[in-house]
Amino acid sequence: MKFDSKAKTVDLNPRDPEFYNDPYPYYEAIREECPAFFWNNYDMWCFAAFADVNRLLRDKRFGRQILHVATREELGMADPKPHLADFDAIEAHSLLELEPPAHTRLRTMVNRAFVSRQVEKLRPDIEALTHATIDLFADDGGVELIKTFAEPIPVSVIARMLGVPQELNGELLDWSHRMVRMYMFETDETTERDANRAAQEFSACLTELIAARRKNPTDDLISHMVTSERKGDRLSDGELISTCVLLLNAGHEATVHQTGNAVKAILENRLDHRALFADAASTEAAIEESLRYDAPLHLFTRYALQDVELDNGIEIRKGEQIGLMLGAANRDPAQFADAASFVSGRPDQANVTFGAGIHFCIGAPLARLELQTSLPILFERLPGLKLSDTPRYRDAYHFHGLERLDLSW
Repeated sequence: MKFDSKAKTVDLNPRDPEFYNDPYPYYEAIREECPAFFWNNYDMWCFAAFADVNRLLRDKRFGRQILHVATREELGMADPKPHLADFDAIEAHSLLELEPPAHTRLRTMVNRAFVSRQVEKLRPDIEALTHATIDLFADDGGVELIKTFAEPIPVSVIARMLGVPQELNGELLDWSHRMVRMYMFETDETTERDANRAAQEFSACLTELIAARRKNPTDDLISHMVTSERKGDRLSDGELISTCVLLLNAGHEATVHQTGNAVKAILENRLDHRALFADAASTEAAIEESLRYDAPLHLFTRYALQDVELDNGIEIRKGEQIGLMLGAANRDPAQFADAASFVSGRPDQANVTFGAGIHFCIGAPLARLELQTSLPILFERLPGLKLSDTPRYRDAYHFHGLERLDLSW
């Protein structure tokens, strides 16, 4: 990592294994040197301080899309790549990528299924699914936790909510992983074409499911979205497909990563799981601290919707992107006492793991419930859990999750 303190620039390769396996020492150095800096590798201004990230997440001068307020010609943006047409079609209606009024309309029509009182009804199903998953490897004495435990539970839960047949879970994971690779730093055309094929296959599957629910609605989220009406307005097929893809991808990707990150944190810090998960309140506090301590998403980008001059004198031009470093903000000692330590029940808990403002994660209540339910059962069933190999993170900096987590008991 190289600094130019006068220009406030940083050179840091996000695909350097030393960095993505443990970015926190780098974040500490960045915050001390220039917490608001121009990341040369990404060609954008980035923010590592909690106060900046928290404020900018809520700043309506920035948004997730830009072409609703400017043309490609005005911004000097390249034309869309023809070989990404199917991937781009899904992104075009994605709740994550829209701004009001389109965002408000779409979120209103799907939000009801994700409020806390609604997802709480899933607790018995998640408990049963967790026990059934552990039953498959409990007598083996060891397991690679990501593929065997962290992945199957959340994908099964979100598929059930939507009404996607369980036998498609493997394909859902495959499509999701291939699409998410598009968010890696400096993707190549091979990755792009593969992500587009995954988007095409995903869309074709959902098109069939949506058509079936139009004919015979059932008690699932796809049926709810198909039949939902607001002042005579209904979701189009494109909006339905994009929303389903987002919910399926985001509905398990972050929870998979957070499951692995939390188990790793508990074991590496030699924490007493019986104290962490002693009751409902302590469990909620432990999960919240795991979300702060090692978050599953470390970089969230937004466009400037107009020319913006920030308080620190940094000027962002309309159409330029900024990077909000959620993982760095969550370890900011200016916000959190003993920020580098896992302190369950800390009084200063205010992490930005799920974002803030209008793009606060719609699936946050579900993710919290899954973690609060599955992790205590895992440690109760396998009380002798320990690391059997050094955990390795994936080469996908934005999505901070483990490639492998080998355990024994």
